[in-house]
Amino acid sequence: MMVKTGGVRIGARDLAGLVARMFESEGLSHAAAATVAGALVDADLEGQHSHGVMLVDMYLGRLRAGSVSRRETADVVTDHGGVTVLDAGHAFGHLTGDQAMGIAVAKAREFGTGIVAVRHAFHFGVARRYALAAAGADCVGMVMCNTRPLMPAPGGAERVVGNNPLAIAIPTDGSTPMVLDMAMSEAAMGRIRMAAKIGEAIPPNWAVRSDGTPTTDPGEAITGMLLPAAGPKGFGLALMIDMLCGLLSGGAWGGGVQPLYGDFSVPYDCSQLFMAINLAHFGKPGDMRRQVLAAAECLRASPPAPGTDRLFTPGEIEWQRGLTSDGTVRVDGSVAAMLVRMANECGIEVVDLADTRDRKVDADGQD
Repeated sequence: MMVKTGGVRIGARDLAGLVARMFESEGLSHAAAATVAGALVDADLEGQHSHGVMLVDMYLGRLRAGSVSRRETADVVTDHGGVTVLDAGHAFGHLTGDQAMGIAVAKAREFGTGIVAVRHAFHFGVARRYALAAAGADCVGMVMCNTRPLMPAPGGAERVVGNNPLAIAIPTDGSTPMVLDMAMSEAAMGRIRMAAKIGEAIPPNWAVRSDGTPTTDPGEAITGMLLPAAGPKGFGLALMIDMLCGLLSGGAWGGGVQPLYGDFSVPYDCSQLFMAINLAHFGKPGDMRRQVLAAAECLRASPPAPGTDRLFTPGEIEWQRGLTSDGTVRVDGSVAAMLVRMANECGIEVVDLADTRDRKVDADGQD
């Protein structure tokens, strides 16, 4: 196995093709494997490596252990007007997430608002992926998901709620999306796991040890507790997201959601909520999009504080990373080694991750 310690840069299409071949070798259809792989690589392109290809070994491990199913669509449990409840059956979250937001947008076109709750769901990656899909259809998109308990209540010393993510995207006439995507902890657990994989320390305000004392060791943070963003405010939002996702879907909440990196034979079993609000039912979409663009331009043009070069709208930094990536992804050495190992386990001969460029693998995962 040959992987440089500092990592390797590889074309996004090549990387997505390689990862797709791994999932396809484990029983996913060609199209489903390409969707999951593409979503992981897109996260890496935008600098969200905690939701990128570093997850491949965990995804494949769960697929092999049976806690992630090979099904590719969720079942409809109930369907009343603008509301649908889905049972994902522990399928890959990227697949059922696309399905759920597609239904929400279709409902919004008919009823003005579409709400889809999903139970028995699996990790769906970057939440803004689905909110932006709604925004592309002239709908406000809102997405939320619960996770296993990771944070204590203010003043508490026990994990009681997850760092449950929330994403909101608003249509705009600008080339840069207006999208908020945030977890309710100071930092996502995925970022801490990424730091652990590459051997880096974390900031002292990200997490505490299991006894409540601060730590910069990602390993201690993983076994300890995350800290909520903005203290009681972040905790309160996380609690409400947990309740909304679990109660409306009839699925798990709180301790019912299992550890993502726990026993791979036990389903993760999270709950998710997707909402689409059709602009056309409230006014003229074109006028609204222009107002959003005006707000964004006003924000960017406002005077920066000393030491700040320029100001950004929500989601703009990640969007710009994707635009300036030149179609390549930098894969850290430890993650590259993992990908080589997993590829070989799947019967795909790879000696050096950079060799995938010589295979001319296309975006669909075909040689």
